[in-house]
Amino acid sequence: MTRTRPASALRDFLHSEAAGGIILMIAAALAMIVANSPLYDLYHHALHAPFGPVLTETLGPMTPHLWINDGLMAVFFLLVGLEIKREFVDGQLASWKQRRLPVIAAAAGMAVPAAVYLFFTGGVPGLAQGWAIPAATDIAFAIGVLALLGSRAPTSLKLFLTTVAIVDDMGAVAIIALAYTASINLAALGAAAVILLAMAVMNRRGVTSLPLYLIAFALLWYAVLLSGVHATIAGVLAAFTIPIRVTPGAPDAEDSPLHRLEHALHPTVAYAIVPLFGFANAGVSLSGMGMAQLLAPLPLGIAAGLFMGKQIGIFGSIWLCVKLGLAGKLGGASWLQIYGVALLCGIGFTMSLFIGALAFPGNAALVEEAKIGVLLGSLLSALTGFAVLRFAPVPPRQAPPSGAA
Repeated sequence: MTRTRPASALRDFLHSEAAGGIILMIAAALAMIVANSPLYDLYHHALHAPFGPVLTETLGPMTPHLWINDGLMAVFFLLVGLEIKREFVDGQLASWKQRRLPVIAAAAGMAVPAAVYLFFTGGVPGLAQGWAIPAATDIAFAIGVLALLGSRAPTSLKLFLTTVAIVDDMGAVAIIALAYTASINLAALGAAAVILLAMAVMNRRGVTSLPLYLIAFALLWYAVLLSGVHATIAGVLAAFTIPIRVTPGAPDAEDSPLHRLEHALHPTVAYAIVPLFGFANAGVSLSGMGMAQLLAPLPLGIAAGLFMGKQIGIFGSIWLCVKLGLAGKLGGASWLQIYGVALLCGIGFTMSLFIGALAFPGNAALVEEAKIGVLLGSLLSALTGFAVLRFAPVPPRQAPPSGAA
């Protein structure tokens, strides 16, 4: 019997991220509607009601919000880790020549927004720790916006946005691990190291059973949770130990454990976990809010970092790289289209909301202000990026058929 070859990992990634991004937009909009309706109290209490055992004394009783942010998001980070490993071993980032432009653009796209944020908030005590909130890009949301543009967004832009976001995710993971870990339980951290070493040994000895790796991942997640490092980091660490079969030209090998797990996780993460996270974290009550609240240092700094910092950092770094001969301009795309994608990189929704909650633990007021900044900056970036790409002249060889959108 002929076996059906699965869709390529990259095509599957783009399709699932695009559809997932649109679902995420709907989930975020629904959260805002609920949070600004008579259902707000029910929404808030349902998310924060005790639901499960006390896994650590630091977190206290588990709640639906904790299960989503510390549990399900670890699966999201597992997928992020798989994508990072695939791209670096067998994909768009497999050589330094391929990595150069995305790495430089992603680095500038994290540093400049952080600097813009600190410019707006530097004089306010206690806000400096939120510097990383505008540094991240939400790939699902951004790819979702690109999907709405159809053939007006050339493939080179989609691939570039994907690779920049993947490098960006690496930076976000490092920031979470290093900047937002308050205290360390050395015994639990040691246990996590032993589990991770065991997973690496399994890989070296040719073990390809995914159930064994997933069981080890669950144990690693709990050890990291106990250690004080954010539990989601376990997802990325576990992903790096999953075996991959390198198959140039066919990165979707059926006997590659990494590709099989990535294909299996994509639908659940894109269509369930990320939208659920968005619904649980995007609900902000705007009751009694005026311009003074919107222009407070924290939301203004985050919004400015996402909207201004991202476009300056990413578009500016691409322009400099091309002018200095470090990289060529993206094929089939005009400078205006490249600028439009740089704007879309300012959509920081999922990662920015996640980091915002870590930056101000125990301070609900600042977390809510951070959410406002993330929503405002992401919305401005999405709308302006969409408008630029929608109305940018399309290069002749990329022009859509007559009557196409």
